Amino acid sequence: MENTVEQQDKTAQVITPSQLLEHWQGHRRVTRRTIEAFPEKEFFTHSIGGMRPFSGMVSELLAIAVPGLKEIVTGETTTFNENLNHGNSKATILQWWDEATEQINELWSEIPAEKFQEHVKLFGQYEGPVQSQIFYFIDNEIHHRGQGYVYLRSLGVEPPFFYDRS
Repeated sequence: MENTVEQQDKTAQVITPSQLLEHWQGHRRVTRRTIEAFPEKEFFTHSIGGMRPFSGMVSELLAIAVPGLKEIVTGETTTFNENLNHGNSKATILQWWDEATEQINELWSEIPAEKFQEHVKLFGQYEGPVQSQIFYFIDNEIHHRGQGYVYLRSLGVEPPFFYDRS
């Protein structure tokens, strides 16, 4: 039986699922520290150039991570909803962030390694392999955290070191 390049690509492994999860959770720890660094009022109101306040960006991240992983695990389509009723409470968002972190760990344990190569359609509209969807979750978080860093600097607040993922 001949082993094609495509077959090799689907079985070759550069990073394990647990290493990918730790990479993502490291970014989530930095994002959590970014949320903490914001003054309460500015977290919900500060904007530059017409962009959303950082709270809106974080609401988007919360609306993607756990619901997206639930779809990957269960195959049940959910509606994307970033309109979270946080009552302009940073403490509430931090609590939700911590709860999502635990849910991510629990859901992750239900994803078999071969599932990362499967094609899915998340939120009824975003198609691609599971691994690509997860890379999007991570990349989108980094992108919005970068916007949050600009906001913090404009407020005279030093953002957390992006490379300290502990």
